[in-house]
Amino acid sequence: MAEFRPGGFSILPPVVKNLIIICVLVFLAQQVSIKVFHYPLEYLFALHYWQSPLFKPFQLVTHLFMHGGFWHIAMNMFALWMFGRIVENVWGPKRFLIFYMVCGLGAAICFLGAQTIEFHSLTNAYLHGQIPVSRIQQFLYEPVLGASGAIYGVLVAFGVLFPNSLIYLWFFVPIKAKWCVIGFIAIELYTAMEQNPNDHVAHFAHLGGALFGFLLARHWKKKGVGGGFY
Repeated sequence: MAEFRPGGFSILPPVVKNLIIICVLVFLAQQVSIKVFHYPLEYLFALHYWQSPLFKPFQLVTHLFMHGGFWHIAMNMFALWMFGRIVENVWGPKRFLIFYMVCGLGAAICFLGAQTIEFHSLTNAYLHGQIPVSRIQQFLYEPVLGASGAIYGVLVAFGVLFPNSLIYLWFFVPIKAKWCVIGFIAIELYTAMEQNPNDHVAHFAHLGGALFGFLLARHWKKKGVGGGFY
């Protein structure tokens, strides 16, 4: 049985609720800023490569609350509610918030690590005359934003806590949580390795959030924090 915190199961526990509210408010601020002031907030608060002139340390946190469009935020907030509410009810708000932020920071660190490798590859290509300098400039000024890395960590935590619970893909295809999580990670790993130039999804951020989420969730589970249905 799962160890639910005092007060019983909440359909919208406080941390999940406040994370959704903050993300929606920030998304609205993004729209107002670009339409009224003609200034993208992504320049300041989205995560940039650490050698970019636009990089600021606080972006490691602020990028988690920004999104690139309606469907981006809608899908992320739905996944946060769907899986995060259950995990928060098991762990409680304080531990869940710590977990969420660790996954988000882990996602950012892994993504910047992958970017460092890519930047050196681009630099070598430029020095050998294979790409124009504009390609490097584009790389330095291209932001990444969204809560997906942290949410992948939450998804993995759900899989660790409730490995045999059924998830219904497309609302009618039942699959056990552990296989669903493994499938999502496999797809992310494949697409990350494929290196499609037209793919602008931060796959290594997703993988980083999943990795940190798995390590922390497994550590807490071994310590007897929370529980799950098996």
